[in-house]
Amino acid sequence: MLMFLNKENFSKIKKFLGKDVSDLFGPREKKVIFSQKEKNKLLLVVLLIFVFLLGTSAGFFFNDYLQPILKGIFSTNSTSSIVSETEPQAYIPQTSQEEAVINVVKSASPSVVSIIITKDLPVFQQRYIDPFEDFFGDDFPFYFKFESPQAEQNGTEEKEIGGGTGFIISEDGLILTNKHVASDEEASYTVVTNDGERYSAEILAKDPFQDLAILKIKSEEINQEGGLSQNKFPVLKLGDSSISEIGQTVITIGNALGEFRNTISAGVISGLGRTITASGGGVIETLEDIIQTDAAINKGNSGGPLLNLKGEVIGVNVAMAQDAQSIGFAIPINKAKRDIEQIKRLGKIVYPFLGVRYVLINPEVKEEKGLNVDYGVLIIRGDTVLDPAVIPDSAADKAGLKEGDIILEFNQEKITVQNPLAKIIQKYSPGETITLKILRGEKEIEVKLILDEKTDN
Repeated sequence: MLMFLNKENFSKIKKFLGKDVSDLFGPREKKVIFSQKEKNKLLLVVLLIFVFLLGTSAGFFFNDYLQPILKGIFSTNSTSSIVSETEPQAYIPQTSQEEAVINVVKSASPSVVSIIITKDLPVFQQRYIDPFEDFFGDDFPFYFKFESPQAEQNGTEEKEIGGGTGFIISEDGLILTNKHVASDEEASYTVVTNDGERYSAEILAKDPFQDLAILKIKSEEINQEGGLSQNKFPVLKLGDSSISEIGQTVITIGNALGEFRNTISAGVISGLGRTITASGGGVIETLEDIIQTDAAINKGNSGGPLLNLKGEVIGVNVAMAQDAQSIGFAIPINKAKRDIEQIKRLGKIVYPFLGVRYVLINPEVKEEKGLNVDYGVLIIRGDTVLDPAVIPDSAADKAGLKEGDIILEFNQEKITVQNPLAKIIQKYSPGETITLKILRGEKEIEVKLILDEKTDN
């Protein structure tokens, strides 16, 4: 207030009051008489000064104290008025897609398992022997003992030889995975769940044409009544892969590199109806009508689920492209549904079996082989004499099919890249009679045959 009443301001007040107010600061004994109008003017000045000081103080109080508190209360990025420093807050998804991915991972992870493959392998130890000891003997003159290291087996030891991923498809512990994960009949298989529980498992069946296998968890326990009781496991819901779309968001879960259990990756479907040649477990096979995705599928992810944003399985992760980034492949789940149904109904996987080796004809194959058509399949032998074009005693052999024949239609259904033979034949069962349209040289003929049965054995 004293700073406010400097010399300049004092002159202004003096002019405003219309008289010399210096008497106010004179001796106490001198009495100054003001009129009512002058008193009102003086009161107004004092009131203005008070309001100014009050406003200034209120501004400092609001900026330094009230504003931080109000920000905490009304901030849109906070879920509560007071953020606890001791209790961590749950993450809030920022988009609906992010929320969907998080929810799918939470619900699906308990049903995804790691598969550990172990086997009894020989243990060798190094031993030094003299290869000439029996020939010369210790009494031979000038004989100097010579010892060389040799490996000698000393029993066996169970060792981990591989790993993969699978997912539970029934409450009693059926697991769907890749055939190349479960390729070794002499190995032992251990299933590790998301919560760390370990169970032994057995191979029930392997698909003879698709890279699929079904395992069964051994989880029977003796109950209080002395009988066997079966643990119940969380099950993943199977979707419909036939309605998948390019660009659709997908999620993979797998045992990456056989070490990082339940590793998550997300991406989109990059392509549909792919044909690939995949190798694993010592087997090389051609897979048709495959889903391509840019969601990372690493070594060890084989057999894991490819999920949509509804948490449904639409594919089984099977392979990754070598020397490429973000190119992975999955078998459509609709192909696996047939295997699952047969295991539950028949206890085995059976296929109708034609008995030919072939290559699917496209424009490139037509040009390379000098063919007259750009569709169908060309019956052709494998790389060795042990891979004949027509399997002896098969349905095709009995019907008289030959190497070089082109199968154009299967039961009046045209065979194309989009509608391959492997996809068509799965619609039929062993024992059914079908008609093939064959191009032999320049002539089209029709051949009837009865489909054989092909199992995983």
